[in-house]
Amino acid sequence: MNDFVDMLQSKIPEVFDSDDYRAKEGEVHQDFEKRRREYIDELSQEARDQGFILQFSQVGMVIIPSNKEGEPMTQEDLRHLSEEERQVLRSKSDELHERMKDTIKKIREAENEFKEKHTKLDNEIALFVVGQLMDVYEEKYQDDQQVLDYLKEVQEDILENIDDFKKKPEAQQQMPGQPVAPFAVPPKEATLRKYDVNVLIDNSETKGAPVIIESNPAYPNLFGSIERQAWFGALFTDHTMIKAGSLHKANGGYLVMKALDLLKWYISYEALKRALRDKEIRIEDLGELYGMFSTRTIRPEPIPLNLKIVLTGDPYIYQLLYSLDDRFQKLFKVKAHMGDQMDRKPDRVLECSRMIARYCDDHQIKHLDKSGVARVLEYSVELTEDQDKLTLELGTIADLLRESNYFAGIESSEVVQRKHVDEAIKKRIYRSNLIEERVKEVMEKDIIWIETEGEKVGQVNGLAVLMAGDHVFGKPSRITATVSVGREGMVSIDRESKMSGVTHTKGLMILSSLFRERFAQNKPIAFSASVCFEQSYGMIDGDSASSTEYYVLVSAISGLPLKQGIAVTGSVSQKGEVQPIGGVNYKIKGFFDICKFKGLTGEQGVMIPHKNVRNLMLDQEVVDAVTEGKFHIWPVATVEEGLGILTGMDAGTVQEDGSYPEATVYRKVDDRLKEISEIVRKFSKDMEGDGKKSEEDEGSSCPHCGH
Repeated sequence: MNDFVDMLQSKIPEVFDSDDYRAKEGEVHQDFEKRRREYIDELSQEARDQGFILQFSQVGMVIIPSNKEGEPMTQEDLRHLSEEERQVLRSKSDELHERMKDTIKKIREAENEFKEKHTKLDNEIALFVVGQLMDVYEEKYQDDQQVLDYLKEVQEDILENIDDFKKKPEAQQQMPGQPVAPFAVPPKEATLRKYDVNVLIDNSETKGAPVIIESNPAYPNLFGSIERQAWFGALFTDHTMIKAGSLHKANGGYLVMKALDLLKWYISYEALKRALRDKEIRIEDLGELYGMFSTRTIRPEPIPLNLKIVLTGDPYIYQLLYSLDDRFQKLFKVKAHMGDQMDRKPDRVLECSRMIARYCDDHQIKHLDKSGVARVLEYSVELTEDQDKLTLELGTIADLLRESNYFAGIESSEVVQRKHVDEAIKKRIYRSNLIEERVKEVMEKDIIWIETEGEKVGQVNGLAVLMAGDHVFGKPSRITATVSVGREGMVSIDRESKMSGVTHTKGLMILSSLFRERFAQNKPIAFSASVCFEQSYGMIDGDSASSTEYYVLVSAISGLPLKQGIAVTGSVSQKGEVQPIGGVNYKIKGFFDICKFKGLTGEQGVMIPHKNVRNLMLDQEVVDAVTEGKFHIWPVATVEEGLGILTGMDAGTVQEDGSYPEATVYRKVDDRLKEISEIVRKFSKDMEGDGKKSEEDEGSSCPHCGH
């Protein structure tokens, strides 16, 4: 369109300056002047016949009385006329003025006819020029009716405003020393700017559907804006200042945004839902949209909207929107839950290795040798805590590659080796583990008391996982239990002090159920017991210590000591099955570090659920200690297996009569529970006897007075 208008500005003035046009224009003008002169001459002759002269002034034609010599009468001449002569003169003047009105009307009609002929001539000439140029575009866009309609409107507008094209464009001249206006109007005349085409989006070079990622979904960025330009203190705008938004860029394709970023711009979120509902994009001023102010401005027509919106975010954001926004459910109907890990299959491992190589090429960092790639893949598995999985947290892997490249550069190594990756991981942990180091310090000083040698009754080391930002570490905790005669059953001190969560409470209830399942099948049991996480000053939750609490309770009842060099983790079912837990690698490493500081004896280790074996991705130092027999990992399937390891005695299997074999853990527990129950029964009976005796004493009379 710019070329088209430029050609019109060049061609049209040339045509209107041509001899052919001037000749035709002269004919039309001469015809008008001829008719105009005839009308005036006719009126002038009639005026002379009546004794008047027709003259022309600044206000138009004027009829003046004349004397016998044909000269205009003076005031003196008029005074010498009789009243009758003056009356005749007035009558003739009135008649001539009526004739003059008719003449003026005829001249105006001729003038209008002249203008029509002149306009027709101009339009014919302009149409000839415009038509020749327009034919090229009409042929090019013959299959697009909207473009043809637009070209037709342009042609009609050009013909209506052909005078705007008759002058040749003159280059703007800058006077010497004249400052340049900071916000000057573009060189093209404002009257011709309406023919400029504002190309909002150009996808001519795009292959396939457009995919736009919007990182800042503010309203103008999404829906576009109408810019304004300052000119001598005023603001003006036109269609060339309309700017596209991400919705325009992604129209016909895909627009990707983070849900949380969108929700930060509530106006954008509401407007987006409205656009998706109406299937159109409206470019509007925010102030006018929300009624804050109203100014005269352009209002672009809505553009049909056809695209797919992809919102990314965590499940919490999705559930929040799904629950609280009914329109969200209707507009965003397809949910794709993306995992953060994938199966560790040979083809996936190969693809990950290639990804590492591609990343090194793209970011111009050192490549990894086999040992380095293997260590990165190991780290990927460590992040998933599953030997059969690889992480999809590519950002974390990318950070590790860059950090490993740094340490390889320090050693001037041509490639990144395993030791460089290990160093990067070590430094990454070091930068985040201050809290872990402080916890270890108080344990090493026995401020928080953890025993790693010997045996004790009613005490065992449990394991917990703590998080400090993005750093996760394991922490051993001393768990103790005491048992006494009574009927209160099992009590958690942490629960009673309201320092435990609901999941921990559930674990205790399961533990109580398991105890009844093992020891109350043929008799009622009565005892009072308390379980406590020693030196725990914060909230505890989770059921991963329920098996640990079972072991310490059994020890307290049976009197059998538990090995303090063995830490325990795992939840328990009502049937005595030890169930898998999370964070097993962190828990093992946490207890290993304490044992290492206090001295490895070769008898220490961690007891874990057997189904957690697949989750083991241990630190190399722990692996070496296990290989050398200095540290141990015991996977167990049931609490009976765990009791055997902790006490060195068989737990025992219930016999047909409901009892347990001699020299077993459960036999000692069963005997002690019977003993406690008997004491409770006897004590209760004695209390009842004392009560009856007291009642009899109160009802008897005095032997001396009879009262």
